[in-house]
This record gives sequence, C-alpha cells and structure tokens, in this order.
Amino acid sequence: MEQRHPLPPFTLETAKQKVQLAEDAWNTKDPVKVSQAYTVDSEWRNRSSFINGRPEIVKFLTGKWEKEHKYRLKKELWAFTDNRIAVRFEYEYHNDEGQWFRAYGNENWEFDANGLMEKRYASINDVPIQESDRRIL
Repeated sequence: MEQRHPLPPFTLETAKQKVQLAEDAWNTKDPVKVSQAYTVDSEWRNRSSFINGRPEIVKFLTGKWEKEHKYRLKKELWAFTDNRIAVRFEYEYHNDEGQWFRAYGNENWEFDANGLMEKRYASINDVPIQESDRRIL
C-alpha cells in the first residue's frame, strides 16, 4: 500500500514537515513527482479549475509550468487538525511577455490514512510586480 510520510494524525512538527515537503516538491516543477503526493482519485479546486485524479493533476501542472516561468513558491502552515492542514502561500513567476507576478493564496488539504492528499482546495490572487520587487529567489 502506497504511503507518504508523515502520516495523520498530525502534530505541529509533522504538519510543518508535510508543508515543507509540499513546497520542496512543487519547486521542482516536476508534475509527475508532485502528483505522487496525491491519491489516485484526488479532488482539487485550483482557482476556477476542478481537477480529479493524478492524470489530470499532471496535465494541469504541465500547462501551469509551461506558462509560469522561473516559478518559485513559499508555503507556510496556517492551521491543522487530525488529517487536515491549511496553508497560506505566495509564489512568483513571469509570463511569456516577461511580466512578473506574485500570487498569494490559501489552501485547504485533507489526507487519507496513508498520508496522501485526497482533497486540495486553493484560492489564489495574482498581483503584477516588477522583477526588482521579487522576494522569493
């Protein structure tokens, strides 16, 4: 059976560890690697997109990172319970035209007993910035 440590129920230490592992994985910009942290039938809402299952996650992330150049992410634990974690995050990227953005958001995560994320709900807002204003390098 597939497991992804740390497993719920989460403590402060293991919740922080789970958040850091997610940040590290997303910063690889490897859609297949990132998708392995989710259940095969994982349910996402990302902005106005609804995504279900690993193949859709890979497709979504592939498209995302083809458009968001020099993507860099920072996540922070906001709250947690037994099998749920809430994070706030920001990331920076530039588009094909060279315009930089900082995206701010919140995510709610729910995990199965094996530590795989079965639900991910993200609300995200983008703010145009100057390259000189970047904070996440």
